[in-house]
Amino acid sequence: MSVRRVLFVPAALALGAALSLTACQSGGGSGGAQQSAKPTQAAPAGSAPLAGTSAAPVSGASATPAANGAPGRAESPAAPAAPGGGGGDSYAYSHPCESKKLSVRVTSRAGAPSQRVIEVRNQGTTACGLGYYPLLSLGDSHSADRGKDVRPLVPSGLGGAPAYPVAPGRTAYAVLDLNPGGAGSGTVSGVDEVNVLADGDHMPAAETLNFPLGQGAKVLRPKLGLYRDSVADAAASAATADRQS
Repeated sequence: MSVRRVLFVPAALALGAALSLTACQSGGGSGGAQQSAKPTQAAPAGSAPLAGTSAAPVSGASATPAANGAPGRAESPAAPAAPGGGGGDSYAYSHPCESKKLSVRVTSRAGAPSQRVIEVRNQGTTACGLGYYPLLSLGDSHSADRGKDVRPLVPSGLGGAPAYPVAPGRTAYAVLDLNPGGAGSGTVSGVDEVNVLADGDHMPAAETLNFPLGQGAKVLRPKLGLYRDSVADAAASAATADRQS
């Protein structure tokens, strides 16, 4: 009798285990199929241009080299890095920003119709340095002759740090005032575009981005300020511009 019990118990256990395994596989297969069938929604590459602004801002536009040395056009970059980390100011001073790791956009400034805000965001994982201000020109988007483009005044008496540091995930702001005096006549005709190179000291002209100003933009003796960490400070800097860029 003891021999029969030894042989019978393992056989019963084996049969029970097989039945349990079959039941688990049947239930798990149904749940797994439902989970894997759920679609994955991809985040949009960039936001659409904002309506109702004369600058027609482009969100998340990064510099892209153009063929034959012509100005580049805006493209959507990867998602921005989280603020902080990635070295400090001293690291940024010796590491110029790369256009492929930046996003650039231009917007109208609320309450100041003649002003445009240039936003340059560091999308990389380390700090980098920009020139004191972006390299800008204003012209006719339909003209092949860029020799008639208007360049803004910039502040004089620059000195101090060798570059403007931008931490990862942070944004540098510069303000362009198209018509500081508010002139209604005598303005430059045919100007409908601003060309932006985030760092004229280290980036080639082919990485210039073009942004529309919108119809009816009045341009006369424009002024451009230095990069700052707030729009208000950047606008205050633009008011001090006194020399040709």
